[in-house]
Amino acid sequence: MEKMLLGKADDKVYLLANKGNQHGMIAGATGTGKTVTLKVMCEYFSSIGVPTILTDVKGDLVNMSLLGEINDKIKERIDYIGIEGFEAQNYPLHLWDVYGEEGVPLRITISQMGPLMLARVLELNDTQEGILNIAFKVADENGLLLLDLKDLRALLNYLSENRQELSKKYGNIAPQSLTTIQRKILMVEEMGGENFFQEPSVKIEDFLQVDSTGMGIVNVIMAKKLINSPGLYSMFLLWLLSELFENLPEVGNPEKPKCVFFFDEAHLLFSNAPKHMVEKITQIVRLIRSKGVGIFFITQNPIDIPSEILNQLGNRILHQMRAFSPREMQAVKEMAMTFRPNPKFEVKDEVMNLKIGEALVSTLLDDGSPSPVEKTLIVPPHSSFKTLSEEDLKYIKENSPYYKIYKDLIDRQSAYEILEKKAIQSEKEEQIKKEKESLEKEKTAQKKESSKQHRQKKSYVDKSIDSILGTVTRTIGREIARSIMGSLKKR
Repeated sequence: MEKMLLGKADDKVYLLANKGNQHGMIAGATGTGKTVTLKVMCEYFSSIGVPTILTDVKGDLVNMSLLGEINDKIKERIDYIGIEGFEAQNYPLHLWDVYGEEGVPLRITISQMGPLMLARVLELNDTQEGILNIAFKVADENGLLLLDLKDLRALLNYLSENRQELSKKYGNIAPQSLTTIQRKILMVEEMGGENFFQEPSVKIEDFLQVDSTGMGIVNVIMAKKLINSPGLYSMFLLWLLSELFENLPEVGNPEKPKCVFFFDEAHLLFSNAPKHMVEKITQIVRLIRSKGVGIFFITQNPIDIPSEILNQLGNRILHQMRAFSPREMQAVKEMAMTFRPNPKFEVKDEVMNLKIGEALVSTLLDDGSPSPVEKTLIVPPHSSFKTLSEEDLKYIKENSPYYKIYKDLIDRQSAYEILEKKAIQSEKEEQIKKEKESLEKEKTAQKKESSKQHRQKKSYVDKSIDSILGTVTRTIGREIARSIMGSLKKR
């Protein structure tokens, strides 16, 4: 049975490979050895052909790509633990970055995120979520691809402009809710979401690879910049977990995990996280183990992890904790109670007296029960502790097989372009209509003016004729009168 040597207590302490999908936790104060423990675990999984995914928020994990150096201090620890055949080693890394600066660009589309997850990330209420669902349905029915944020904004504007007509078909579309959604999308955009929601979109299979020698690829999410946008950070990690859960087949209890996911600085993941998001993560953590995926949360204090998630973590490694406030002291006591006790010491006392590199360790046994907690000296990593230069990072990034695939942005015709074209066409049609109406009005006015002039002309002629006729009539009348009077005189 494959097993990972974690360190030595009275005896050597192991983590069974077939329990790697039962999740776990690495906790402890800053500078107590969490990063070393994380590297040791990643190295082991890589060596047995298990790909890993981890976030690097400080830039101190990428040195796994370099051969380690066995100095006197490391040799002393190797000898104490009794490790045979320990050799320096480097591991295959792929660097990823939402911003595309320190790693291969990480992008997904709005459609891939989907209305449900997007609504949870945006913290929408039921009414607003309903409108977002309508937006996606309208997009589907009209063949509108939702790829980036400008597509989504254009679609929401379309809903706003055609609200009355669409409300008859899909239900009420409140303008206030539309405004709220648009405002929250703007917030995501300001976090860097404009870079994240683009094409070409990453495929989940890209994170599940081994190299030519059979070693699992260590996928490092470069997060020094990303961590400053907790909302976007949470959004990406939640999407990645969801994709793993939805796309991987059921495998039950495999001999080793299909993939192991490490959430470094997990307290940032849950800090001010919306309730819906915590519920979603809890659901995934509970169910994803049957897909062969293990999740390990790395944090400074176990109380930063919601209890409903903490209860799902079978493998626990706790480095030194510092407790100064009553709340912190209570947290230490509560954490101590979650370990299977060891009669040799009190966990709540020992955890605050651990040295750097030591940890309290409890892992799952073959029968699924937790082992008694052991005070353990953690093994040293095989890789380097050196800091990589910008040139080193650039070399790793550009030599990734995925760099050429994802480096160039694709902006194909989608909802924004189609709706913009419709708007331009509609504007042209409206302009033509207005011009036609104007022309018709002009023709009507001309007809009226012509008719008026005709009537005026006719009136003038009629008056002239009447005048002439009147003169002639009067003249004839006078002549007749004179003739009659003349005849009377002759008589």
